[in-house]
Amino acid sequence: MKVTEHIKKAKGETLFSFEIIPPVKGKSIQELYDNIDPLMEFNPPFIDVTTSREEYVYIDRDGLLDKKLTRMRPGTLGICASITHKYNVDTVPHVLCGGFTKEETEYLLVDCHYLGIDNVMALRGDAMLEEKYFEPTRGGHPYASNLVQQIQELNCGNYLHEVIETDNCADFCIGVAGYPEKHMEAPSLRSDLKRLKEKVDLGADYVVTQMFFDNQRFFEFVDAARKMGITVPIIPGIKPLAIKKHLQLLPQVFRVDIPEDLVDAVENCKNNKEVRQVGVEWCIQQSKELKASGVPVLHYYSMGKSDNIKAIAREIF
Repeated sequence: MKVTEHIKKAKGETLFSFEIIPPVKGKSIQELYDNIDPLMEFNPPFIDVTTSREEYVYIDRDGLLDKKLTRMRPGTLGICASITHKYNVDTVPHVLCGGFTKEETEYLLVDCHYLGIDNVMALRGDAMLEEKYFEPTRGGHPYASNLVQQIQELNCGNYLHEVIETDNCADFCIGVAGYPEKHMEAPSLRSDLKRLKEKVDLGADYVVTQMFFDNQRFFEFVDAARKMGITVPIIPGIKPLAIKKHLQLLPQVFRVDIPEDLVDAVENCKNNKEVRQVGVEWCIQQSKELKASGVPVLHYYSMGKSDNIKAIAREIF
């Protein structure tokens, strides 16, 4: 079932969903199951599965360093199929511009269609670790809007190199990212909203936001998006703080502001166990206010751990 169909079926009730990260190569999927199991009691209608882009590794060959491209967390599609089979829940694989050619993207989408996956999250992706700015993959898309357009074309039977008349066309529900505090590369929030509207006009069906810690930023973002003519569901993405280092890491990596009250509370913690509890309590209050405002879904960035997400969900759902 499509994400938008789940929202419609809920008839105004706020749904629970979360995002997981594939394990690194060589790790068992069981650890992933162990972190999903405690969250299934809250009946998530869908689970997002991230896709990692390639990165360089250096291999010592007789004293010389050989530079190779690799993916440390492959298996997004296999994990989606496994989760659907094990839990009977819809999955949303993330599809990236970075690291994929248009042909590779088409093959991935065809595989999703074969597996009965109805939803995809279309993202540009981040720059590689060695790049200061995002560089499009040779033969790939430079922007998420281009990726949305390719997915929508495939929904109409228009493949890259041929048009196929069939009664079995894909019909993907397309999610895209929104940024309440604007994308780090956007010159202004208004210009960022224009790019978001482009994606919606090209066929995006819903929006999931980047994490934020001040709900007012989300409410202002939604209001500005509606005034821009964006009418699709906008789902808040939330992440509880878990370690003291997040005070530096999250603003640096995601360009988000952390409210002073939360900063003070974290700085007063003696250890990361206390920080984790502060993060849970802050996220509970965020979630309660967002749910009361009528958001369609509360979407949690779990980062592969479920104990704090379970503590939050227990108070909300």
